[in-house]
Amino acid sequence: MRAGWLGVFIGLCAVSLMVGARPLQWAQLVAGDASAWLTLTASRLPRLAALVLIGAGLAVCGVILQHVVRNKFVEPATSGGLDAAKLGILVAMVLAPGAGSAGRMLLALVFCFGASALFVAIIQRIHLRNSVLVPVIGLMYGSVLSALAEFYAYRHNILQSMQGWLLGDFSRVVQGNYEIVYLTLPVVLASYLYAQRFTVLGMGEGIASGLGLNYVGTVTAGLMLVAVTVAVSVITVGAIPFVGLVIPNLVALRYGDNLQRTLPIVALGGAALLLLCDILGRLIIYPFEVPIGLTAGSLGGVLLLALIVWRQR
Repeated sequence: MRAGWLGVFIGLCAVSLMVGARPLQWAQLVAGDASAWLTLTASRLPRLAALVLIGAGLAVCGVILQHVVRNKFVEPATSGGLDAAKLGILVAMVLAPGAGSAGRMLLALVFCFGASALFVAIIQRIHLRNSVLVPVIGLMYGSVLSALAEFYAYRHNILQSMQGWLLGDFSRVVQGNYEIVYLTLPVVLASYLYAQRFTVLGMGEGIASGLGLNYVGTVTAGLMLVAVTVAVSVITVGAIPFVGLVIPNLVALRYGDNLQRTLPIVALGGAALLLLCDILGRLIIYPFEVPIGLTAGSLGGVLLLALIVWRQR
């Protein structure tokens, strides 16, 4: 089964390299066509690397948040983290316009971490019994942060700039303009090293502390890993929802909740889903391109509703 999913992933990678406004053919590459090789190395390979790393990172972020909050319907898009990162980038654009990508990412990281920590504190304090209410509160919380971001952008006349990366778009990913996404690789590796601790974390504070786990420290580490990945993805390609919600749930239904065993599958599934959404976005109105935020949001929204109905039944 895992070999089959790996084969699907490799196939999606091959299709992603060949599909685009300018189709590539393997025969051109074998023949040494200079223009084809330039397209491959300057555009298609960087785009593929960004898709795989961000897809894997967002899926891992989702499963970490779900174990921290102990709710299967939580991810950065349903906990306010994504909207907080956008607000942080807008603040950086106004306060430090010359800071560059690194400065904007740092402020987005701080805002995302703070918003995620506040969301966790709210959920732990009100002790909700209905699991569906947790993401509803997260969506309301994120809507408030999104409204603040839009108001801030409007007041500083950068609303149009904000709309440019609001939906998420990989068409801007070219050589020299995407390398910051490699920061998600150590995040995924660190998540795997902490996998057993995150699994214990999902049992609750009492059990985790009773087993000798530093609960606060592990939660802080998890939220920091999430904040780094979200900040990197938003600053590079924009906001992409639902990847961290759909994949962890589908993997958990099939393989369970032991992250030491399932985390590689979650990462692979997140990368595959984002590749599929990107390919669909490039083919729907070919040779033009639909932003991946729309395709991922549409597909993820349908799957989210299906998961909620299934859980309720």
